[in-house]
Amino acid sequence: MVSRLLAPDELEAALRRIGAERYHNLHPFHRLLHDGKLDRGQVRAWALNRYYYQSRIPLKDAAFLSRAEDPALRREWRRRLEDHDGTEPGTGGIARWLALTDGLGLDRADVEAGRGILPATRFAVDAYVRYVRDMPLLPAVASSLTELFSPNIISERVEGMLRHYNFISPRTLEYFSHRLEQAPRDSDFALDYVKREARTPEQQEQVLDALRFKCDVLWAQLDALHHAYVAPGLIPPGGYRPA
Repeated sequence: MVSRLLAPDELEAALRRIGAERYHNLHPFHRLLHDGKLDRGQVRAWALNRYYYQSRIPLKDAAFLSRAEDPALRREWRRRLEDHDGTEPGTGGIARWLALTDGLGLDRADVEAGRGILPATRFAVDAYVRYVRDMPLLPAVASSLTELFSPNIISERVEGMLRHYNFISPRTLEYFSHRLEQAPRDSDFALDYVKREARTPEQQEQVLDALRFKCDVLWAQLDALHHAYVAPGLIPPGGYRPA
């Protein structure tokens, strides 16, 4: 609990400690993915389930925008919609993620329809959308701060997957090169916002709780993948089944 008002730099340090302890780069499934320990079917399962998360990010951001009364905040936040949806068909982060699933040999119609998505993936991602839709704007912004830690995991992922998987190419991983530019821009804005707008210990605790919640959302998705496709290997009914 935050027992006194933290200075802005103290709040940032507390946020970064949460990332160091709870960010999903520490999850065993990511270690397997980045170290080349998964087979093609397991990588496909990861890409398929992650698509559901990617596809819901614009819905989350649109819900946020619908509640933001500050035009400056809306102008900044709507760039996130363009980043994922693109400015025309075939552009944006979702299209680039579909290029990844295409490259892995998944059927695009099945991916877009969400066939084979794990139930726990749906529950975790949908909970994140509801959180941003329903919570006050301050924790809704703070929940995006996992982007503070994403450049490191992206660099590790691209390097590891290109080295270990002969079915992966730079083209299929193009999504991540764009995120290396977008995520720092977005996280810088969000961090400045919460440091400025969290003016009481209670609000600062909300900010910290929001980041913990988002880390849990990301971790839960990897828990589901590990349980279904690594150990004990129990794929739930309707879940994607590698050939």
